[in-house]
Amino acid sequence: MKTEWTDDFRISVNFDKNGVTISANREGLLSLAGQLRALAEGMPGDHIHYDEYNSLEEGSAEMIVERVE
Repeated sequence: MKTEWTDDFRISVNFDKNGVTISANREGLLSLAGQLRALAEGMPGDHIHYDEYNSLEEGSAEMIVERVE
């Protein structure tokens, strides 16, 4: 699946005992929204990997979003 990013996006993912926090600027939220929409229109089993090496801010936890049905 091709992922598209809005210029100047910033996204971080952190987790602790209270849960997971996804923090993003406007461009990051727009990017995620587009990617989630594309994933929703895909096939079950399609997924997107996010980590600090390809899209998230340094120090972020890895996040995988998968379509199941």
